[in-house]
Order: sequence, then C-alpha cells, then structure tokens
Amino acid sequence: MNKILVIGHLNPDTDSITSAISFSFLQNQLGKNTEAVALGECNEETLFALNYFKFDAPRIIDRASNDTKDVMLVDHNEFQQAVSDISELNILAVIDHHRIANFQTASPLYYRAEAVGCTQTIILKIFKENSIAIPKNIAGLMLSGIISDTLLFKSPTCTEEDVRAAEELSSIAEVDINSYGLDLLKAGTNLSNKTAEQLIHLDAKSFEVHGKKIVVSQVNAIDFSDILSRKNEILDVLNHTISESSLDLFVFVITNILEGDSKMISAGGLINECEKAFNTKFIDNEAFLKGVVSRKKQIIPSLMDALS
Repeated sequence: MNKILVIGHLNPDTDSITSAISFSFLQNQLGKNTEAVALGECNEETLFALNYFKFDAPRIIDRASNDTKDVMLVDHNEFQQAVSDISELNILAVIDHHRIANFQTASPLYYRAEAVGCTQTIILKIFKENSIAIPKNIAGLMLSGIISDTLLFKSPTCTEEDVRAAEELSSIAEVDINSYGLDLLKAGTNLSNKTAEQLIHLDAKSFEVHGKKIVVSQVNAIDFSDILSRKNEILDVLNHTISESSLDLFVFVITNILEGDSKMISAGGLINECEKAFNTKFIDNEAFLKGVVSRKKQIIPSLMDALS
C-alpha cells in the first residue's frame, strides 16, 4: 500500500503539528498507510504538548516526492504555505479552517473547510462520523491545538463548536482545560533563546493580496518589552527578508496572551496601508493594536480591505 504523507503548513504551529498527527492516526484506523510529517521545527508551545502527552516530534521534510506522490493537507490549503513540491503531488484530502486561495488540483479530492477556530474541531467530527475511538494521548494533542489556535477561547475566531470540542477532548485526555491551557500558552512565550531570524519565522505565513506579496508573522508573549527590546535587530532582519524575497510588506505581530492586545512591527513599502488597515499610526515602525489577537479574522481581512 502506498504511503500517504499528512502535512501541515510551513513554519508549523501547534494546530498544524497536532492536526497532522491526529488526522494521520484517524486515517490509519480507516485502513490507510499514512505518516504525519512537518515542514519545520516545532515551537516551544508544540514541544510542551508533545512532551506532556508523550509523542515524538514528526519527521521534518522539505519535499514530499522523495517519499510519495500522495499527500493530505491539514490546517492550510494555499500553495505558498505548503511543501515545496506541492504542484507535483496528488492531494487526496484537505482539512482546514482558513480562506481558500491559490489552490488547485488535477483530480477530485476530499475537501473539508469549516469556519471554526481550529482544524482539530473538524477532525473531532470526522472521528465521530467514522465511529473511531480517540485515545487519551491523541485527545490531549487535539485539545492542545484548540487551546493554541483560540488562545484559550479568547480569540474572535473561537466558536461554540470549539469550546464544546475542547470540553469533550479534555474529558478524554483527563486534563483541566484552564490549568493545562495556561501552562501550554505560557510555554509558547519562552522566546529568549531565539535569534531575531528565528523569531520572525516561528509562525510566519505568506499571502498574496491584490498582487502584493506580504508575510504576517505572529508570536505570543506575556510582556511586550521582552521582545520589543530587540526591535532594531528584528527590523534589520525584516528588511533583509523583504529585500531577499521581494516582498511588499512584512508585519511581525506580538500578541499579549494575558491582556488580549497586540503590538505590530511593520517593514516594507506599505506602512500607509497598514495605518489605514488598523486605523492607527506607526511610530518608528511600531503600532499598538488594542483587542487584536487573530491573524486570520482580524489582521489579514483588515490588510485585504486596505490593499483593495
């Protein structure tokens, strides 16, 4: 039986990694031969979840065709966020909760996208639809994905479905949502050992908006000052990346998980558009975004409107 790789997006976050693992497990229970793989190193938050529930990090690849022609995508669909040889592959399935863009296939596929806060919420439904029992450790990873993507239900992307799914999964995993959730999110704020280059690529996503190439990177923190003390170094790396990759805009978002606000460092030729998008002024390439925590629901739509 041919192997199928289950793959999350570039610069993987907790939902991307854990969704690949849980969906691979589900597909194997249904008789497929799959392996969850990653397109980059796991971040500190993801490593906390993997260690807590006793999983090894998935194998890292940069091309899938070295292993197989068949893949399933989780937590993304846009080709610029996918494995480098995506256009050469046979995409069998996509499970996602983002906009659909820059995506096409030569053959029919199973495509499931829902307006929820986390891919794991959708995967839980698929487990139920197929009457597949969820092991305790898999449930823990699925819960971790929901907590991470919804910022423990504080993100505007969070839905009642996400909350109900988290409650169900926490019962299976036998962990307290709030206690475990805070520990998980705090683990993700431990960035002191990261270089500026690593910081801006920890959770960076590329988009093409009305012909403009932009990257939006986001990290979580419990104190803005820890990261802003390195602002000049970060700006140097942002500007270098813009030049090297021919980008129009690179925004680096620092989200305070305790206060529910963000600060944005912006570089490139679209600062005026950023000011318009968020109705604010950038001073020395920096702006405060009150109540903004979601890249998917708040940042990207605002940028799309400003660039239209």
